[in-house]
Amino acid sequence: MDNELVGFIQGSIKVVTLKCHPPKGVAKVGYVLGLRVAPQTRRKGIGSSLIQRLEEWFNSNDVDYAYMATEKENHASISLFIKKFGYTKFRTPAILVNPVNNHHSFRISSNIDIAKIKIDKAESLYRRFMGTTEFFPSDIENVLRNKLSLGTWVASFKGENVSFGINGPINGQVPKNWAMLSVWKSGDIFKLSIGRAPNSCLFFTKSWSLVDKIFPCFGLSTIPDFFNPFGFYFIYGVYHEGPFSGKLVRALCKFVHNMVSKSKDENCNKIIVAEVGGKDEELNHHIPHWKLFSCPDLWCIKALKTEGKNTFHELVTNNEPRSLFVDPREV
Repeated sequence: MDNELVGFIQGSIKVVTLKCHPPKGVAKVGYVLGLRVAPQTRRKGIGSSLIQRLEEWFNSNDVDYAYMATEKENHASISLFIKKFGYTKFRTPAILVNPVNNHHSFRISSNIDIAKIKIDKAESLYRRFMGTTEFFPSDIENVLRNKLSLGTWVASFKGENVSFGINGPINGQVPKNWAMLSVWKSGDIFKLSIGRAPNSCLFFTKSWSLVDKIFPCFGLSTIPDFFNPFGFYFIYGVYHEGPFSGKLVRALCKFVHNMVSKSKDENCNKIIVAEVGGKDEELNHHIPHWKLFSCPDLWCIKALKTEGKNTFHELVTNNEPRSLFVDPREV
């Protein structure tokens, strides 16, 4: 508008697992992300025009469903998508945030083996054990081979009949208890910061950081300086199996924290983020996070094809599944 950028939107298209979508339980979905309109030009229909144009692009590429994610408290965004564009509330995953303490490493039990596996083996495990998970991407190999993906790690207890190595499970067998996850370095693409906050918050954060630097031996939980740019690491593809596998998930998360705390980033402020299904209380319990910084997310979805209306009704009225695959490319 007048040679000035006043709004933008991004979208991506992929094929994912949706069990109730005929005939093979997969669907082509378009993800709406990054809708932004300059404050001085809001309420002029710019956001609506951007969404409409993006949906036209989805339709031209034969997309079955469009979906978006936003904070549960973002009432303006929710109202725009639901009331004006006919989206429906769909899933409520949990965003779990854990600050990284650069002066502290977590102890991992000597009874637990953790190994990084090759990409082709990671792909094989994901397709085998998470291929039917809702929103699992058919191009998982592209996710794992992306330069931002730092790798996939598996954990198991020592002494069990089967162990993992760099080549993955032996003869296709997996231990009775095991877990895996992958890590994505979002900080290489963008940094986050808080623009405005009460002076009391700023004072508390600075004071706590100062105490942590003077007395690192205390091992205080570090509060990141959110008022300066900080990067984050995203844990994705978390899977666990076995009655005691929750301990392995926690061990893997500790391993990731230790790895991130030792990384030589340009900015020392770092956080680790995971997003899991809202009904997955077990993962929510075993993944370390601060409740102060964590929050529920909201996904909304819309059917773009008339013939998919019945399937869409089943999709949004069925009970929310426990597990959910969150694509790191859309974070």
